[in-house]
Amino acid sequence: MDLRDKVAVVTGGARGIGRGIAAALAREGVHVAVADLYMPGQTTAGYALSTEGEVAKTVEELKTLGVRAVGVPMDVTKSDQIQTMVETVTRQLGAIDILCNNAGVIDVALVVDTTEAQWDAMMNVNAKGVFLCCRGVLPNMIQRRQGRIINTASIAGKRGSARVSAYCASKFAVIGFTQSLAHEVARFNITVNAVCPGFLGTAMWMDVLIKPIMERLGKDAETSFQEHAAANVPLGRPQTPEDIGQAVVYLAKADNVTGIALNVAGGLVMH
Repeated sequence: MDLRDKVAVVTGGARGIGRGIAAALAREGVHVAVADLYMPGQTTAGYALSTEGEVAKTVEELKTLGVRAVGVPMDVTKSDQIQTMVETVTRQLGAIDILCNNAGVIDVALVVDTTEAQWDAMMNVNAKGVFLCCRGVLPNMIQRRQGRIINTASIAGKRGSARVSAYCASKFAVIGFTQSLAHEVARFNITVNAVCPGFLGTAMWMDVLIKPIMERLGKDAETSFQEHAAANVPLGRPQTPEDIGQAVVYLAKADNVTGIALNVAGGLVMH
């Protein structure tokens, strides 16, 4: 699919991986809606949620790439807010051609210490949010017989790890959902794929996941992150939001690829 002048929605697009995806699409001429949850001063699992200022900054940066861009406040767990987002984006940018389900949360705890609230939060945002956003954009994509849906899963959706059981379960769910939906909508010329990031220096890693590694190595966050990546990733380096953006662009362009979960993890997982 030629991406120039197409319209994309990127959930969780204000920073981190979402920002990398939004920028990569904009460089291809895609007009982008940055859909994010603005909650200044609020945190989840130890890291701060996006702010309106971060959304505005990302939108302005996208505009410098020669495309139109808007910020849309939205909670991916609320179907009414998703419907409002679809209407707003369609009115301001045009019909949605590409949906990037990137919003996500993480927490770290042993199963015996995981609360129902922690479990529900990760399932609601990471899995249910993907379902609700897809359901929100699909009627128009089906009517127009074209579309791309790209879900941010994780290598944690392909192999389990201790202390992140709820997160892993939610990402396994995303990959299964991706395959099922790909079967359902292929006849409408809509592709559905996932990307599986590995180690990235985003808030999830640097504010949450890195803590037990810091304790084990006895070093600061950045040193621990780099040493952990060097020791575990075959290519010897962490990934970047730009790496994930490149993969999303490929999946958005590809006409004959659907139902896959593409690893972008430096060889950390090879299946």
